[in-house]
Amino acid sequence: MPIADTHKSGVLFVFAAGVLWSTVGLGIRIIEDAVVWQILLYRSISMSLFLYVVIRMRSGVSPFTQVRSIGFPSVIAGLSLVAAYSGGIYSIQNTSVANAMLLFATAPFMTAVLGWVVLRERVRVATWLAIAVAIGGIAIMVADKSGSVVLKGSLAALGSAFGFAVFTVALRWGRTGEMLPSVFLSGVFAIVVTFAICLFSGLPVTLNLHDGAISMGMGVFQVGAGLILYTLGSRSLPAAELALLSLAEVMLGPLWVWFFLGETASANTLTGGAVLLVAIAGNALSGKRRKPPPITLP
Repeated sequence: MPIADTHKSGVLFVFAAGVLWSTVGLGIRIIEDAVVWQILLYRSISMSLFLYVVIRMRSGVSPFTQVRSIGFPSVIAGLSLVAAYSGGIYSIQNTSVANAMLLFATAPFMTAVLGWVVLRERVRVATWLAIAVAIGGIAIMVADKSGSVVLKGSLAALGSAFGFAVFTVALRWGRTGEMLPSVFLSGVFAIVVTFAICLFSGLPVTLNLHDGAISMGMGVFQVGAGLILYTLGSRSLPAAELALLSLAEVMLGPLWVWFFLGETASANTLTGGAVLLVAIAGNALSGKRRKPPPITLP
């Protein structure tokens, strides 16, 4: 395939992944009774089964075999995603989708700082400036939420972003660009953890048909299919373009709940979110000026 066509396909795949990921808020909003651990249990079951089939079809090798080849970094990556999933669902259940989605978008900045601390990766000056601007945006967003349940939701969203940052750094530590085996492992871990939590806290492990279907549908279409599209598309795009395309998820998430459910965001969320988006876009655009990595075909 010509490089230009490969690039266009990459843009399409990554954007489509962002569209699928952006539906998480809508999916959780239309859940009727299930709480975070029940949702995560059913979502993880369907996601793990789906990814197992896809990985076997793509590679001809069991994902467990691939996980063993990555080693301990894959375990860290998997566990960090369990924390990220839990924080993400809890945050959407306890704050606005706009607030949660915008705070999720801080993950690349956390990844940069964590990579600098753990792996001694160099952080550009432009990224440090963007991080400072992003912190200002976050401060505006949470300024009117002190002492409320909504503040816990905001902190959970930041915790979720940190979990994704740990996941990314763990993959770099393991020197692997293949994320699907570690995501599969995170689903297995999540099944064990959430089942145990439900069992010991007295939560039923059976859901009504409505909640169970939505939770399992999110595992296949929202998480699983989104990850596969992102994996296919990211191979032909530089990091700066990936960061810009990731804004589709952040922008569309609040749009879905506004259009279908009439949910709006506070003035602080919109103001701080605008500052945060400027920081993300500015950092990505500054990175585009650098020579992108060569495009390699699988």
